[in-house]
Amino acid sequence: MFTPKKSTTYPEAKKKLEHYCAYQERCHWEVEQKLNEFHLIPEAREKIIIHLIEHKFLNETRFSQSFARGKFINKHWGKLRITRELKLRKISAYNIKKGLQEINDTDYFNSFSALSEKKWNSLKNEPVTKAKQKFISYMQYRGWENHLIFEKLDQLINIEKL
Repeated sequence: MFTPKKSTTYPEAKKKLEHYCAYQERCHWEVEQKLNEFHLIPEAREKIIIHLIEHKFLNETRFSQSFARGKFINKHWGKLRITRELKLRKISAYNIKKGLQEINDTDYFNSFSALSEKKWNSLKNEPVTKAKQKFISYMQYRGWENHLIFEKLDQLINIEKL
């Protein structure tokens, strides 16, 4: 039997979204997706978003900086993957740039080097052509730049030949 979804009142929705944004950094797109669950009229939705922005619960720049920093440190994503994921969340180019500035160049290359060496060492038992293919695919999926991947691959292969 079909039961209609109960709509949420404006004060309830506002309180729930304040908690939703306070728990973790959110972007406008995520908040809009959450608002869809509450079946509110468009005016109430707009009022809630304005309230969240005015009271600093919602800030796209802060979100993109936190997102970039977190995904780089915890998941070892490269800048391409972080950019792609931010674009999926409809973040502006300006905020994507601000987010990527959170990543220190030295840390970026150190993380890339450590991750690539770890992955290459895990492929020791594979034939070289298969290992190359898996290595490139893995690093591209993680969002690292092609020129870095191919330079590192050449370096790792040359080290192995010594």
